[in-house]
Amino acid sequence: MSYDLVLKNGRIIDPASDFDRKTDIAFANGKVAAVGDNLREAKETRDVGGLIVVPGLIDLHTHVYWGGTSLGVDADEFCRRNGVTTSVDTGSAGPGNFPGFRKHVIETAEVRILAFLSISFAGIYAFSRRVMVGESQDMRLMAPEDCAEVADANRDVIVGIKVRIGRNAGGVSGIAPLEIALQVADEVGLPVMCHIDFPPPNYGDTVALLRSGDILTHAFRPFPNAPLSAQGKILPQVLDARERGVLFDIGHGMGSFAFKTARSMLANGFLPDTISSDVHALSIHGPAFDQTTTMSKFLCLGMSLVDVVRASTINAARALRRPELGSLSLGAVGDATLLSVEDGRYDYVDVVGEHLTGAKRIVSKGVVIGGRWWHP
Repeated sequence: MSYDLVLKNGRIIDPASDFDRKTDIAFANGKVAAVGDNLREAKETRDVGGLIVVPGLIDLHTHVYWGGTSLGVDADEFCRRNGVTTSVDTGSAGPGNFPGFRKHVIETAEVRILAFLSISFAGIYAFSRRVMVGESQDMRLMAPEDCAEVADANRDVIVGIKVRIGRNAGGVSGIAPLEIALQVADEVGLPVMCHIDFPPPNYGDTVALLRSGDILTHAFRPFPNAPLSAQGKILPQVLDARERGVLFDIGHGMGSFAFKTARSMLANGFLPDTISSDVHALSIHGPAFDQTTTMSKFLCLGMSLVDVVRASTINAARALRRPELGSLSLGAVGDATLLSVEDGRYDYVDVVGEHLTGAKRIVSKGVVIGGRWWHP
């Protein structure tokens, strides 16, 4: 068989199939065509010895409605630098402006973009360093009928419903926007991704409403509204939520990840289901920066490389209910990311200003999208 692309001599890590060894991988017709030694007969062959080949990274929390919202970043530029092959926009657009997001960003990007549709009619419309108005503060913007219609009509790219609650995003609206989002999600059969920031509502009351398959993002927040008691114990509502299948996503961003919380959660054996950057116009220059930096922080906090990759590939694909993504098994979508893990002394910072000197850094060295070499 003739292949479009063969990557030779890389260390292939595919947590979806518990595969981890040095060998070759081939792509044909946009899919993974073969994994094994001495693969030949390719239109393009690249020796990737010394690099790690993983399924195409999925960043489960991004904001890439560039030009349509003040917080959007350019998806292709961001993904090319960071080895991300699937960027999941989380609520930048609502039902009132989603058609523009689809036509001008999703359909023109080289990278795959999927979206959680905001329950707010205009999405996240006022997010900058000078103007910050939480879209859930005005209940008149909650648009359940419109949201259900747009989600149903765009099932190829819409993967769920996004809602933001908390003092910043929701003001005095409390938990009501989440209750509306859950009704829409039930109507269209999709999961909810729920953002929390400062209380009220509190962390425990929020996760108590989420169902199996729903996602709590900003899961390792700092105090206040962290998932831990003052004694460093995980809240019982958090443990109950995981038991029934609620998913916990990092969503680093500019205000939603603390080393102190992460250390306690990991020490309690509570690993995140998914690692995501929450990259947007204000966090891309720090403290989040990008997906590989966020992954690096967890590697330096003690998670294994395989678990870090798992949280950025197959776990994210399952959260999206897209089984064709996040794997390098035969017939899977032909997306792959080439990584290196560099040794040194690297300065990492969280959202409260704590610095961590880490001995390792994950770096993207190349991307394959649809079975073809994209850009290094």
